[in-house]
Amino acid sequence: MATYCYVYVLRSLKDGQFYVGLTRDLRARLQSHKGLVRSTKHRMPLELIYWEGCWNERDAAQREKDLKTAWGKRYLKGRLRRYLTG
Repeated sequence: MATYCYVYVLRSLKDGQFYVGLTRDLRARLQSHKGLVRSTKHRMPLELIYWEGCWNERDAAQREKDLKTAWGKRYLKGRLRRYLTG
């Protein structure tokens, strides 16, 4: 049986910036972002705006890397255009 890994994107409601990460347990990881993760605790509150499931951690790590590039940020903004503009 495959062990899924998730790539997720959080948006800070404080500054509008994105945070891209990966995890095997999305619910637990989202809970840890509530003040426990150094890179996001000063950007609270956060909202989950996007996630993708991958077959394995290697694929998820590559997808996370892609989404952190300028191309990846453009992709996300295009993909979420209606959501981000209301």
